[in-house]
Amino acid sequence: MLKLHNLSVSYGARRVLHEVSLDVQAGEVVALIGPNGAGKSTLMRAVSGVIPAEGGRIRTNGDDLPALSPMQRARYLAVVPQSAALPPAFTVWETVLLGRTPYLNFLGQVSPADRETVRRALERVDALELAERRVGELSGGEQQRVLLARALAQSTPILLLDEPTAHLDLQYQASLLSLVRELAHTDNLAVLAALHDLNLAARYADRVVLLVEGRVIASGSPQQVLRPDLISQAYDWPVQVVRHPFSDSPLVLPD
Repeated sequence: MLKLHNLSVSYGARRVLHEVSLDVQAGEVVALIGPNGAGKSTLMRAVSGVIPAEGGRIRTNGDDLPALSPMQRARYLAVVPQSAALPPAFTVWETVLLGRTPYLNFLGQVSPADRETVRRALERVDALELAERRVGELSGGEQQRVLLARALAQSTPILLLDEPTAHLDLQYQASLLSLVRELAHTDNLAVLAALHDLNLAARYADRVVLLVEGRVIASGSPQQVLRPDLISQAYDWPVQVVRHPFSDSPLVLPD
């Protein structure tokens, strides 16, 4: 569904991404991990079109994403950012309705189908009861659910999440990623998520891509990538990896 081939990005004279290649298939969650400064957010911004790529290709279903107009691109992929300055006076319904922008006519008229899509998106993230609340009144976890609902309202086959659990407590982290994994598997979405927490990546991702200094060091299942030698070298800190006591996923612990 999403394929990056030799993607390179520079900020001025500094190369940040070095010929990165990866793919995300429909129906799977791919976690992008790596130490601070590895280039995770830069990769997300390049894929979403916020910053231009210096070289390489970003494709989906044969289409070249950077060559599409912003409106066309918005029908292919939706983004859940690390944090967003949501309009505090907007209601949750109005905020999620913004996800339908790529489909509105030139007068901006909202159809019954648009309203039904918004309702279903709020229902999927268990936030329908928040529809009339002002965004400024919500907790951090509730706001992240609204951001996810807005992305779902775009009805795109690709979902990008840039550190979606940052600043959330443990309950909301698990709840959000569990929901994302369920949506990927049931709605056949291709999900690429940049994650800081290695154990969240191990628990909720189908595949993991390790990025270090703008290069892909390893890619595969959580068991293949979250190995003590790879992680210790990448993060410059000794770790041990044991089997999670309640699941088959690896558990990364400081050594």
